[in-house]
Amino acid sequence: MNSKLILTFLEELSKNNNREWFHANKFRYEEAKNEFEKFIDQIILSISKFDKDIKNISAKDCLFRIYNDIRFAKNRPLYKTNFGGSIAKGGKNGGHAGYYFHLEKNNCFLGGGIYMPSADNLKLIRKEIYYNHEEFSKIINAKSFKKYFHELDDIKLSRVPKEFPKDFIGAELLKYKSYTMIYPLQQKLISSNELDKTTTEVFKAMLPLNNFLNKAIFNPK
Repeated sequence: MNSKLILTFLEELSKNNNREWFHANKFRYEEAKNEFEKFIDQIILSISKFDKDIKNISAKDCLFRIYNDIRFAKNRPLYKTNFGGSIAKGGKNGGHAGYYFHLEKNNCFLGGGIYMPSADNLKLIRKEIYYNHEEFSKIINAKSFKKYFHELDDIKLSRVPKEFPKDFIGAELLKYKSYTMIYPLQQKLISSNELDKTTTEVFKAMLPLNNFLNKAIFNPK
């Protein structure tokens, strides 16, 4: 991936976040987007080798639009200053836990899990953790997980959800609003030949947690 081309465009966009500049540089946006799409398609192929659910999707199913929704936030910039791809069964809108690649100047990272699930799905996840706490704890404390993630990454409630007993041994794990993990990417890695390999290795470490979350939502007992 030509990360320099993409990041240069995004950095200039952050300094010229207006329609006139964007339209004048639309060809550069298309060039950068195509470069990112090719990379995401390549990563999809790598993931599909260890995650059978990542099949029959392409980068076009996974990439987020660069246009911000400003209908309810008038002070929000017109355009996003990052490229993001959410790789999951059914694409970015499929509702499945999956893998996320974020490319932005001084803020590149790999993400995974499920971000802000619906209230019903969040209840299903918490219920699965409650009844299978030992399995969940084993996943997030495994060496392969700890190698890349110290802990789950999200804001927590101050109290245990009322549906569960406060003295539950895994009560802290029920407080999350999302169940996600983040792995920051160093700038030197973004422009190196090791990016594909590292991305694949980190995403593979996410697989057991993604499987647990998807089972909770789509195959509840």
